[in-house]
Amino acid sequence: MDKDEIRNKSADPLGVEEAKQERGRETSDDEQPRYVPIELVKPPCSNDASVMYHCYLIELKPNFDCDIPVSDIVLGMRNELDCDTITNMNFELQVQRGPLTVNFKHAGDVSLSSEQVLACRRFQITIFKILVDHKLKKLEEVLERFCLGQNHWTESIDYLLLPAERRIHQRSSIIDLESIMSMSSLCNNDSKNSACVNFPQPNNNSHVLLHTQNGMVCTCRIQNSVVYTPHNSILYCITGLLDDLNGNSLMKDKKSLTYKAHYEAKHGINLCFDQQLLLNGRHIFRVQNYLLKCRQQTKKESSDKSVELPPELCTIIMSPISTSNLHSFSLVPSILHRLESLLLAVNLKHMILDHCPQNITIPTIKVLESITTKGCQENYDLESLETLGDSFLKYAASQQLFKTHQNDREGLLSVNKEQIISNLSLGKLGCDRKISGFIREESFDPKKWIIPGDYSGNYFLNEELLFNKRSIYVGGTRKIDTKVVGDVVEALIGAFLSTGGELDAIYFMNWVGIEVDLDHIRYERHLPVQPEKLIDVGHLESLLGYKFCDPSLLVEALSHGSYIAGGYQRLEFLGDAVLDYMITTYFYYKYPGMMSPGFLTDMRSASVNNDCYARSAVKAGLHKHILASDIVHRNIESTVNNFGLLSSESTFGFESETSFTIVSF
Repeated sequence: MDKDEIRNKSADPLGVEEAKQERGRETSDDEQPRYVPIELVKPPCSNDASVMYHCYLIELKPNFDCDIPVSDIVLGMRNELDCDTITNMNFELQVQRGPLTVNFKHAGDVSLSSEQVLACRRFQITIFKILVDHKLKKLEEVLERFCLGQNHWTESIDYLLLPAERRIHQRSSIIDLESIMSMSSLCNNDSKNSACVNFPQPNNNSHVLLHTQNGMVCTCRIQNSVVYTPHNSILYCITGLLDDLNGNSLMKDKKSLTYKAHYEAKHGINLCFDQQLLLNGRHIFRVQNYLLKCRQQTKKESSDKSVELPPELCTIIMSPISTSNLHSFSLVPSILHRLESLLLAVNLKHMILDHCPQNITIPTIKVLESITTKGCQENYDLESLETLGDSFLKYAASQQLFKTHQNDREGLLSVNKEQIISNLSLGKLGCDRKISGFIREESFDPKKWIIPGDYSGNYFLNEELLFNKRSIYVGGTRKIDTKVVGDVVEALIGAFLSTGGELDAIYFMNWVGIEVDLDHIRYERHLPVQPEKLIDVGHLESLLGYKFCDPSLLVEALSHGSYIAGGYQRLEFLGDAVLDYMITTYFYYKYPGMMSPGFLTDMRSASVNNDCYARSAVKAGLHKHILASDIVHRNIESTVNNFGLLSSESTFGFESETSFTIVSF
């Protein structure tokens, strides 16, 4: 050991600086599991002749005037959702034009045959591949695997997302099975294309045969469809026929050029059926993250612009499908991501509370808030709860150490507290208790969303047992910083504290591995103290408005290290944690939702600081009762004389107009 190391060790014999440095190195890139809720997973080898689905109606209600209506969607699940989950699935999406309300409610159970289940899966794979990828090639590859039945018998994310029956008052089934079963797609592209369907038509040309890339097709099918145009490799949704336009009509934006001349000049295509009415189409909706907190709103996207298409250039990819359904299904990935996140919170809640001997409850939404980091960029995150939990953790740890290590001085108590509350310690505990697998730390990316029933991806699910013997699935691993896990542990402490009080928070802390309690242990002293001979106990109790069961605590609190070895430092160690906890709790409820660590630091610095403490003590006359050496008393007297006239106003820092020098006792 060199001289510098010896000097540093001498200056810091209890290792406080070493603990601080260790805390600064608390980052890790350990691979941690990424959990998938069991409620969303299809069990292996489920080859039943009929399957019972619990159905939930997803109602979409725009809070603004919209050009394209939205339709209700049905979610079919093998596992029934509890009431708490359903209640918390009422929220808002931030779409381009404004907020859109999502309401979620149970709609009954439906039994589907194996043929119907396959048709439903084919429908949702087709519509979501179209909406997410906008690529025909990818859709063809996925449907080829689906038609061949590859990987159908493995565990996978599998539930049904289907259009709701449009005729609300005539519903025999909440699901629009008629449209799904009559739908043609690349997987069963045959004579269905020319068959008529019972679908609302926008004009009088509802049953006319048109020449398309698929052959002769009835207008009733192409007017509500998704088509592909090979000449430019683009997918469009068709909303109807244009009664006044055909291939020989002048283009809307190029008055001197007909559509027929345009396609010949630009694409080298000669329209053979130029007398056919043109189709009114628009670009496919883009699936986006509609959960973002500060999503920019626009009046109209460029992709909303309508286009005129000759039928003979169009290949029908999906029919019948309305623009309203396409619009609604483009919102579904964000809705299901919210459901998946909520189910993760439900599973974590059960893991913590299933074997709890006490009557402890916590709202699922609070657990969800605790596992959602700021990186998700959603309307809620863990920061407020983390700040609250951090303050209670410090308080509980300080109190535990104070009463169980009565012979340790402040420096050693601080080192031991650092070992308990450090991000490294909390992160390890969180990983050991499998909390890390539930954490949400990234903004939702719709491109990475796993389409239910799509077995084309290279992902595998492995079942894992949690501590409560419930199952959950692991959908891969990820690198996650130990500090993030520690922050989530603190946020969960804050969640239990804010909803159930200190005993509930203590329960969670003990569950995660932080052994603390709030039991009272008498503070023992080895040296006899007679408080009345050292201080005016009666006057101080009257001044403070509190009667001490053990007046010797007053002596210790007023004793400087120059008077008694150690002095007030142990009580200062405890009092600092108590004050931090009280101030944090006050601001948490005073400014709900704003309690980020930065906000708390600013507010605490403005309201409670050394100036405020000194001014309050001097105004109350407490400085006259401090037990210290003559040198320290002279320093105190000099500092007090520099204060000047004291205002009778409040001593809160942000209300004070006077600034004082730091008092160093």
